[in-house]
Amino acid sequence: MPIAYFDCFAGAAGDMIVAALLDAGASLDDVTAQLARLGMTGCAIGSQKVRRGGLAAVKFNVEYPRPGHEHRHLSEILSMIGRAQLPDRAADRARRIFTRLAEAEAKVHLCPVEEVHFHEIGAVDSIADIVGACVALELLDVERVLCSALPVGSGTVSCEHGVLPVPTPATAELLKGVKTAAGELTGELLTPTAAAVLTTLAEAYGPMPAMEVLAVGYGAGSREGDKMPNLLRVFIGQAAPVGTADAVVELSANIDDCTGEVLGAAIEKLLLAGCVDAWASPAVMKKSRPAWLLGALCSPGDVDAVEKLIFAETTTFGIRRRLCERTKLQRTFQPVETPYGPILMKIGRRGPEVVTAQPEFDECLAAAQAHHVTVREVLAAAVEAYRREKGHG
Repeated sequence: MPIAYFDCFAGAAGDMIVAALLDAGASLDDVTAQLARLGMTGCAIGSQKVRRGGLAAVKFNVEYPRPGHEHRHLSEILSMIGRAQLPDRAADRARRIFTRLAEAEAKVHLCPVEEVHFHEIGAVDSIADIVGACVALELLDVERVLCSALPVGSGTVSCEHGVLPVPTPATAELLKGVKTAAGELTGELLTPTAAAVLTTLAEAYGPMPAMEVLAVGYGAGSREGDKMPNLLRVFIGQAAPVGTADAVVELSANIDDCTGEVLGAAIEKLLLAGCVDAWASPAVMKKSRPAWLLGALCSPGDVDAVEKLIFAETTTFGIRRRLCERTKLQRTFQPVETPYGPILMKIGRRGPEVVTAQPEFDECLAAAQAHHVTVREVLAAAVEAYRREKGHG
């Protein structure tokens, strides 16, 4: 499975993401051809080799003749992406990035998403950066994106809304549930465009995973003279086949004034919304009240949506969150023949070693009901069939 790991040791900007992917092997001609489909007349795309701190890197450039920034609504940008007929995965990624960015802007400016004006983010170069990053990932056939902890910088920055603290409010909103790092440099190290791209696409944040490195790319920013080179590094490769690792956010809430029916419905909705897992366990709260501890696991990019659901479906007034790194077994499925029909076995591997193999319970239950036997009999038959086939292998 091709993966991209972004090493944001000096921060990140939208153009640096595209440049790093170009340096790692994505074709500038192909990126330019795809961006031309957006219909941004007069937009000139280019790149050049530069040095930052003595290291060679690629600088991605977007030139546009009209002065100032163009203001666009989310619907207009999504229409541009739809008309461009980009590769499906690249278009989907771009739409998700812009939508998430619009939601963050809407929250910090207290307005509906459809009324958000993409001013600086709506400028031609920022659209080119976001769509260009998605196209470059597609050209490199990247299926998974991972990222280091994100340094955000410190101090203030001037923008259309005046002088704002670093990270800017929209960037800070995007960083919910994301691992950040204390940086030694002052200034804005993580731009809103880069924050939108990385926090939408990255599955996990932390050290570089075990992988077979196929390419390394360096994308250069505009800053020079810092004690650390203004570069973003990306590693392109294949994940090492020894289990898989990612990160999830655990959300939890103590609830002592919610009925069991409502809580059960909330858990079902959390699972339907894409949570990795959701549960409730008994607890005793203040005033010795019997209560429930509601928990849910979700991807970092889904934290806001899941929190919104928990607030809407339960009576809680507060939700805790923590980022959890986890290791998963590689999953495969193998059918086995039993006297009750074929049953799927879920097999967990760590590298070449099979660690566990369990029958899919729903299939066993359906087979038991169809043949008027106990589900335990079907489970035992599936395990025995798997062992027999494994022994013959």
